[in-house]
Amino acid sequence: MGILTEDMKRVVRQQRLGFVATVCPDGTPNLSPKGTASVWDDDHLLFADLASPGTMENLRHNPAMEINLVDLYERKGYRFKGTAHIVEKEKEPELHEEIFQAYQHGHRGVHASQLPANAYVLLRVARALPLVSPAYVPGKTVRGTREEWAGYWDGIHQARMAELEIGE
Repeated sequence: MGILTEDMKRVVRQQRLGFVATVCPDGTPNLSPKGTASVWDDDHLLFADLASPGTMENLRHNPAMEINLVDLYERKGYRFKGTAHIVEKEKEPELHEEIFQAYQHGHRGVHASQLPANAYVLLRVARALPLVSPAYVPGKTVRGTREEWAGYWDGIHQARMAELEIGE
């Protein structure tokens, strides 16, 4: 049995946008959004390098990585810590092709994406910890939290659409 639970996989597959933390060569932190986060297997998460020169350079110097994914409606999620492995076509053509096909066709539970990737990053998850908003005061339920934040995001969406309509 792997480290990733079914709920962890659900959050990753539903949210897809994660924030990846790496360490720069000078020791400073780097945080970068990744919109292609997916589950590879019971112990690995995956994302495509679409335009991530800083993240990739950092991982070449130090493969320590963390990715956080949060369900914006439930205000719960996970932080996944582990070691990253860069999969490049020139160095690992078979694995690269397998991952490429998974993204192209949505195989293995990976969400389909036809965006051109420079490489892929497999994170071997060593530790997974829950993220829970302090909004969960005694008596607050997941259902109530989802309803509250669904209303909030719907309001944001409607206001932004109105702004865009005026601007066009």
